[in-house]
Amino acid sequence: MNPAPLPLLIRNSTGLTEYESAWRAMQSFTRQRDQSTTDELWSLQHPPVYTLGLAGKPEHLLQASDIPVIKVDRGGQITYHGPGQIVVYVLVDLRRRRLTVKGLVRLMEEAVLELLATHRVAAGLLPGAPGVYVEGAKIAALGLRVQRGCSYHGLSLNVDLDLAPFRHINPCGYAGMPVTRTLDVGISESINHLEQQLLNLLTARLNACPVMS
Repeated sequence: MNPAPLPLLIRNSTGLTEYESAWRAMQSFTRQRDQSTTDELWSLQHPPVYTLGLAGKPEHLLQASDIPVIKVDRGGQITYHGPGQIVVYVLVDLRRRRLTVKGLVRLMEEAVLELLATHRVAAGLLPGAPGVYVEGAKIAALGLRVQRGCSYHGLSLNVDLDLAPFRHINPCGYAGMPVTRTLDVGISESINHLEQQLLNLLTARLNACPVMS
């Protein structure tokens, strides 16, 4: 018998949210939460920013620009966030959800794969390179931090953002890694529509009962 669904608070932000303010808010939320704190998904978009993970190597930034670079506490190397990209931060108690870190990563990947399959786009995974790929081009990136058994950071899905800033980095530390977006693989639905679909899929896979903020 499956366990009863647990509540999951969904927060959708309008406009653009500065990366650092969202990051600090995630840290604060995770630091202050306890066993009674409801898990949350935060869905938002950021102004242009590069983020470099804990083990990130500065040389993966190939060309300096006016786009800020922020060293953060997630796993992984360097990636880019910008308008036209869905970012979902997954703030859940892994023990409560009976998940391992690898299990949560797999869950997020599978939600993106199912979303793309719904729109008849065949996507897949690459061994040793977390994320989702369409014909070898990265369409979704993942990165997590876990503290006291609770996760933050999450995933990003490229929808209709400008891909040019990816040419100035080795995406996720892979030289020459091509990057794509839903707009370029035949999906014409709006970012708001795809965002809601993705949140629904994540909520279902987390066996959660959604609560809107």
